[in-house]
Amino acid sequence: MKSKMTGSLKAAFVCYLLTLPVPIIFGLIYLFRPEFMPYHAVAVGQSWSEVDPAFRIIILALMRSTGGGMLVTACAIGILLFKAFKQGIRWAYWAIPVIGLISTLPKLYATIYVARNTPASPPWMAAALVTILLVLGSILSMMPGAKAKQDQNS
Repeated sequence: MKSKMTGSLKAAFVCYLLTLPVPIIFGLIYLFRPEFMPYHAVAVGQSWSEVDPAFRIIILALMRSTGGGMLVTACAIGILLFKAFKQGIRWAYWAIPVIGLISTLPKLYATIYVARNTPASPPWMAAALVTILLVLGSILSMMPGAKAKQDQNS
C-alpha cells in the first residue's frame, strides 16, 4: 500500500523542502571558503590579511565545522523528508523540525547577536526564514487530519 499525503501534509512537505537550499548553499560556502565572509571582516574591523595567522586557523576551523553541520542537517532532513515523511511515518513529522530547529536556532541567535553588537550585516534573515518554514511545516504536519491516507489501489 502506498500513502497519499493530505493537503496539509503536502504544504508541510513544501515548507520543509524550501528549507533545504539555505543550509546546502551556506554549508558549501563555509566548508570551502578560503577566508572569512565579508560580514566577518566588518564585524572584526579587519581584512583577512590583517588577522593573525593563528586566529585564521581557528576561524576557518569554526567555519568548516559550521558548514559541515549545515550539510549534515540538510542531508538528514532530505532523507527523512523523501523517505519517512513521504511514506506517512508519523515520527518523521516531528523529527524533521526538531533536527532543523536544533541546527538553525543557534545560527539565528549568533547572526542576530553579531548584527546587534557590530556594524556587520550577517545573513540572519536566511536563518529566520528557515526557522519560520520549519515551524510552519511542523504546525501543518501536526494538524488534525494530517495523516497520510493509505491508497488501497496499489
